[in-house]
Amino acid sequence: MIRTALAALFALFLMTDQSTAETEVQYQILGFDDLNGWQEDDQEGALRAFRNTCMDFDDPDWRALCKVAGDAENARSFFELFFRPVLISQGEPEPALFTGYFEPELSGSPYPTPRYRYPIYKMPPEARKIRPWLTRRDILTSGVMDNRGLEIAWVDDPVELFFLQIQGSGRVRYPDGRMVRVGYAGFNGHTYRSIGKELVRRGTYSQHQVSAEVIKNWVRRNPIAGEELLYHNNSYVFFREVSEVPSDKGPLGAMNRSITTLRSVAVDPKFTPLGAPVWIEKDGAIPINRLMIAQDTGSAIKGAQRADIFMGTGDEAGRIAGTMKDPGRMIVLMPIQRAYALLSDPAL
Repeated sequence: MIRTALAALFALFLMTDQSTAETEVQYQILGFDDLNGWQEDDQEGALRAFRNTCMDFDDPDWRALCKVAGDAENARSFFELFFRPVLISQGEPEPALFTGYFEPELSGSPYPTPRYRYPIYKMPPEARKIRPWLTRRDILTSGVMDNRGLEIAWVDDPVELFFLQIQGSGRVRYPDGRMVRVGYAGFNGHTYRSIGKELVRRGTYSQHQVSAEVIKNWVRRNPIAGEELLYHNNSYVFFREVSEVPSDKGPLGAMNRSITTLRSVAVDPKFTPLGAPVWIEKDGAIPINRLMIAQDTGSAIKGAQRADIFMGTGDEAGRIAGTMKDPGRMIVLMPIQRAYALLSDPAL
């Protein structure tokens, strides 16, 4: 599924379409001394995030560890005693690719006004039954959504609304200060088409120049051509109101629990179990050596060494996430018996 936060690859999702090579999966068990920065990290934050979702495991090994986690007094000792670090790769050893995602905050209204005239839509019933359903252009121009009570809120910026759909969740702040949170409810069944890649194809920008902010600014400077650029992406995301999550908590991830800034990461569940601790060694302008929890997924997050780090809510988090595209290494912490079983049977 496209994750609740759609984890939409921010820097990379703007540039590439989805593909995954089918190659042999390899496993290597490491020691905690092999993890760069392990002794300097405060794993208490990761333990709190782990407790938030570990009760959702069906596997008896993981559920047993969840019970122990509830009583653990020292986070580092807990992880070192019951887990083993496992480096997972496909074929030849590969560097990780880390991007960031965030929860946007848009300005909006519970009803339309001359300023707030771009609706956030619920998913119509027929869109669930017909796959693929209408394209983005058809949804927004044919009148098929009119007078059906499908609007959750209206916002003042169609570009921010487009990127809300890429992120898959966000908050809308009303003029009186009230806040409504929206989460991913489904999409129209059309494959995502990258508007960043389209700008590069046209020669507007080179690949290294494209980022979320660059695209937003170009669309705003060129409103007519910008609207057509957004229509280039046939995919369209629908939302639901997520009223059960307080505004001081993070948005819901793929495990239907709130995710945590800089402690939650989106992964490919084909390789990394959702809910598992993941050690991140990210290079780049903002190096990160930190234990996080795999609590989200993304349609563009594909591969054993591919992850999207949740950077938080609002413009500053979005600015950081929008420029993140860094190498490094990702290591999954597996229950001891599970870790050694992987060496004998890669299908486990």
